[in-house]
Amino acid sequence: MEVPKFEFDAHSKYYKGGFDPKMSKREAALILGCAPTANAKKVRDAHKKVMVLNHPDRGGSPYLAAKINEAKDFLDK
Repeated sequence: MEVPKFEFDAHSKYYKGGFDPKMSKREAALILGCAPTANAKKVRDAHKKVMVLNHPDRGGSPYLAAKINEAKDFLDK
């Protein structure tokens, strides 16, 4: 079974679709809200901003927090 690919809807500011089976640079940048070519400081700042809003201790999802951390780790290397 092939996983369908979803693109941005022209009338929505949100990404329509789920997570890819394997993290990509594009997906990591979408998760953090930064450019795929962002430097380490911008990646850390974006990670902090998104994590504050989605941390499990503040009612966020542990799964989303894990994906946010995975995106940071992916763009840091």
